[in-house]
Amino acid sequence: MSNPPSLKYARTHEWVKLEESGEVMVGITDHAQDLLGDLVFAELPEVGQRFSAKEECMLLESVKAASDIYMPISGEISAINTKLVDEPEIINEDSFGEGWLFKIQPDNSSDIESLLSAEAYESSLDE
Repeated sequence: MSNPPSLKYARTHEWVKLEESGEVMVGITDHAQDLLGDLVFAELPEVGQRFSAKEECMLLESVKAASDIYMPISGEISAINTKLVDEPEIINEDSFGEGWLFKIQPDNSSDIESLLSAEAYESSLDE
């Protein structure tokens, strides 16, 4: 699956989408979910928690490994994808859609511009 060019990406394999409301939706890339394998558990952050960019904010566990998920930009968690509590495999099935992780109210929405384009993210995978 190719990475949608409308999204921005972190080197740590998270994607972000700025929504009309000003919130930022966050998920992991198809590449990341493929590396993890079949997901069996998602430890989501709590709504209202604040994190700085690049700070660990949640955990995903698969049959192969556990992986920290990092905050792509600074802000406050404004929503979580509660479906993932009972069905973490949604991330494997639709990492860029129904498998989103959480939403953030960003401290500064212009921070998104410091993230990678789809093309730059794909290039970073080869490094």
